Amino acid sequence: MNLTARPRRSALYMPASNARAVEKARDLPCDIVILDLEDAVLPDAKPDARAAAVAALAAGGFGARELVVRVNALATPWGADDLAAIAAAGPDAVLAPKIGGPEDVLACERALAAAPPHTRLWVMIETGAAIFALASIAAMAPATRLAGFVMGVNDLAKEMGARQPPDRAPFHAALSLSVMAARMHSLIILDGVHNEIDDLALLEAACRQGVAFGFDGKSLIHPSHLEICNQVFTPSEADVAWSRAVIAAFEDPANAGKGALRVQGRLAELLHRDQAAQLVAIADAIADLQAA
Repeated sequence: MNLTARPRRSALYMPASNARAVEKARDLPCDIVILDLEDAVLPDAKPDARAAAVAALAAGGFGARELVVRVNALATPWGADDLAAIAAAGPDAVLAPKIGGPEDVLACERALAAAPPHTRLWVMIETGAAIFALASIAAMAPATRLAGFVMGVNDLAKEMGARQPPDRAPFHAALSLSVMAARMHSLIILDGVHNEIDDLALLEAACRQGVAFGFDGKSLIHPSHLEICNQVFTPSEADVAWSRAVIAAFEDPANAGKGALRVQGRLAELLHRDQAAQLVAIADAIADLQAA
C-alpha cells in the first residue's frame, strides 16, 4: 500500500493493559490501532502495560491496520523506558505526548535511535506551547522520523481553562493552524477524540467538521464510533467521480499545457488535479481494504 495514500480515517485508542481490548482490536474496522501506555493506564500498571504492548507487537495479527503505541512523556518516570522498549519492538509509529517544541521532537528522535527505519514518530498537539511552535515542530520532519500530528483537545482545554461546546469554537484557531502546519511538511494529522460516547449525532457532526478542517481522520475512544467515523472520512462517490473527471481532463492531450480547465461546470486548476489524485488514491486504498 502507498503509505502517503494510506487510509487513516479512524484511530482507536486501546489501553495496552487491557488484554481483552487489545485482542478485540485485531478484528475491529479501524484503520489505526493506538495501544495506549499514557492516559488510559494507571501509574501502578504502566510497566505491565509496556510489556503487554511489546508482546502485542510481537504477536501481530492486526492485519492491514496501522499499529501505533502512545508512550508516556519523556519527563515522566516511565517515558524513557517506554521509548526504549517500544523502539525495539518496531511499531508503525510511536505517538509522543506533551510535545512543547522542536527540542522535544529531537529528544524523542534520540530515544528512538535503535528503532527500525519504518517506525515513524507522531506527536500529540495538546499544549499551548505546541500551538505557538507548530511551524517549528512540523519543520523537524525532513531531518527526523516525525510523520504525524494527533490533536489532544482535552488536554488543550484543560490548559486553557476552556469548555468544549458542540461546535468546538474555542479551538478553531488551534485546529486550523495545526492542519496548516502539518500540510507544510506533508504530515499526517488526526483530529482529537469525541468525549460523548453515546451521542452519535454529535459524533457525526464532529467528524464532518474534521473533514471540513482538512484532517485525515479522527482519534477515537470507543468502538461504537468507528462506523460513523469511517463513513464520514471516506470520500463520497460524488467527490471521487469529480476527482476522476479532473484527472482525466488534465491527461487529455487536447488540454496539454493548460493550467486551468472547466470540468463539469467547475473551475479546475493544477492544484485541484493534485488534490484529486490524492483523494482518488485514498478512495482506491479504502476499496482495496473493503475487498480484502
